[in-house]
Amino acid sequence: MAPRSQLEITTSSVIRLVKEEASYHSELVEQEKRIQKLESAEGGDDENQEYLLKQERLALEETKKVLPSLKTKLVNTVAELQTLITEEGQKGSESNVAHITAAKEAIAKAKTAEREIS
Repeated sequence: MAPRSQLEITTSSVIRLVKEEASYHSELVEQEKRIQKLESAEGGDDENQEYLLKQERLALEETKKVLPSLKTKLVNTVAELQTLITEEGQKGSESNVAHITAAKEAIAKAKTAEREIS
């Protein structure tokens, strides 16, 4: 089996980063729901409610801290992928058409994800 090209590797990276960003955003929503549930249960029987609320807020802040660097990483990887597509296109090799198409689809997914999140 031939080694993977840089185009394939970068395409995979973009796809992985898009999935990772979506995962963090859904985690953020879930954490906010858990915090709201804990806050609305004020005065409940749970002795650990304050502790749990504090832990959920810490987890929420940690998740929020990850998102900017992840977004920067995704933007940079998409830019790198666009450069690789241009380079591969200039080579004119017919064998890379499928890889270029996959790369363009990955960029489209990244841009769609960015619009949905913003």
